[in-house]
Amino acid sequence: MGNKCIVLLGTLDTKGEELLFLKHQIEQRQCDVIIIDVSMGGEPLFRAEVGPQEIAKLGGKSIEEIRKSDDRSSITQIMEKGAITKVKQLYSEGRLDGMVAMGGVSMALFGGHVMKTVPFGVPKLIVCPGAMPAYISSWFNATDVTVLQAILDFAGLNELVKNVLIRVAGGICGMAQAADASTLRLSQKSIAITQFGFSENCARLVRQHLEEKGYVVYPFHAQGIGDRAMDNLIIQGFFDGVIDIVPAGVIEEMFKGNRPAGPKRMEAAGERGLPQVIAPCSVNITNTGPNRINLEKYVSRERKYKIDDLRILTRYNAEELTLAAKVYAYKLNRARGPVKILIPLRGWSSLDRKGSVLHAPEEDKVFVDELRKNLRIGIEIEELDVHLEDPPFAKALVESFLRLMGHV
Repeated sequence: MGNKCIVLLGTLDTKGEELLFLKHQIEQRQCDVIIIDVSMGGEPLFRAEVGPQEIAKLGGKSIEEIRKSDDRSSITQIMEKGAITKVKQLYSEGRLDGMVAMGGVSMALFGGHVMKTVPFGVPKLIVCPGAMPAYISSWFNATDVTVLQAILDFAGLNELVKNVLIRVAGGICGMAQAADASTLRLSQKSIAITQFGFSENCARLVRQHLEEKGYVVYPFHAQGIGDRAMDNLIIQGFFDGVIDIVPAGVIEEMFKGNRPAGPKRMEAAGERGLPQVIAPCSVNITNTGPNRINLEKYVSRERKYKIDDLRILTRYNAEELTLAAKVYAYKLNRARGPVKILIPLRGWSSLDRKGSVLHAPEEDKVFVDELRKNLRIGIEIEELDVHLEDPPFAKALVESFLRLMGHV
């Protein structure tokens, strides 16, 4: 095998000295380097393997048009588009074993957008002086990215900056040499499930039943990032089926909850034609804690269940559940593979058992009735007189899944 190839993303007109030093450090560790220069201003310190002219052209403009424009947002998007196209090309050619984006906050955001198109398992490292909370979620998104907070600004080389870049070289080379993402394969009986703390018993029993049948189970925490990451991996070709216990990221996306999973949530498995079994865990509840974006809309609702100072749960109302049911039906109707929905009649999470202020089966029925009304023929809804956390419900989920897989 040849040397691993590391792609460096940066701007040689402003960070040329630092990128050249990093390039030499990586090469000293027996890795090849391809620099993608996305400079939009002055002339680079040296010529990169992939220059801004090529990136601009791949984005649909000339570099001269880019440099003349005052619309920073638009030209950045054009350069991002070009960089994404080039990175995909390099990966398809087997010339991308690791990637580093180095620079300020703008480069970190740029790099995050590019890196989210790189498959899982390829090492991705963002190096930035300040990993501020206001920015960092945009860098990570639902991608397996590592962030190194450099602390120092990249404004020329000094002994402290050199120390950072030496560690960057060691980190990215070590990750690239330790594992080969191109050979990553899962077994033919690999199943993805969603779960979170209020479905713990159900998820545990689902895992247990599947493992007893010889399946390998990959749980994803459905807090908005984990379930989105699951869908990303499904698109990349991983997994043979899905038991979506906690699909609440869809309704949370619709109504700006704390666990939004993006506009594409619950579409990937359908696009690939994977068997799907769906439960409604937490679709009926949402957080009304102080960190919610549109808090004023929910804070006045009477039914509240306080877990701690940040998590104060309330219910979605009938209108919201009706609108959400239409969206869930739309997504599931497009599925190319078999789908089944199981509804527990005695509650949809550990928070809404009988006796809880959040227990309202008559309101849950609004969602189910609207869902049934909008689903296409062939998608079955089965209602069970149990709670989601009761052992018979987990067993029913697995039995339904095995039937969809043709293993019963």
